[in-house]
Amino acid sequence: MTEPIAAVPFRVGQGFDVHPWSDDPDRRLVLGGVVLDGPGLVGHSDADVAAHACTDALLGAAGLGDIGQLFPDSDPELAGADSLALLAEAAHRALAAGWRVGNIDCTLILDAPKIGPHKDEMMRRLAAAAGGPVTIKGKRTEGVAGLAGGVQGHAVALVVAT
Repeated sequence: MTEPIAAVPFRVGQGFDVHPWSDDPDRRLVLGGVVLDGPGLVGHSDADVAAHACTDALLGAAGLGDIGQLFPDSDPELAGADSLALLAEAAHRALAAGWRVGNIDCTLILDAPKIGPHKDEMMRRLAAAAGGPVTIKGKRTEGVAGLAGGVQGHAVALVVAT
């Protein structure tokens, strides 16, 4: 028999997101709320893969579904949305459901641009939106062609009962 959710002091969720590179010269590349040099990503919102993966992990940990349920790409009101605002809304809903962010760890997979020089700012912005610490790691595709067609984000979130 499983324990009721209220009796569990913490939960873990996993998130994933991927967006392909855009050919639109006006599309900005946004990762972790930071605008970087380089081509943008295709997406209904700002296509911030880091924020999306973190949001998905947080929602899963809190038992609130996934990013596509809460923020569907079919919603015209979300066209061009700021993904940090979506993460903040997910954190607000998690808190209302009795969960606060313990931490979120996110890995971004891309060859360029390098995220190292921007990691601190990304982590600061993501943490402010999530209401708890967020770490970012960057990994290269190591020549795997199928991974080079865009940016992937993987995240794990720990939430703690309030």
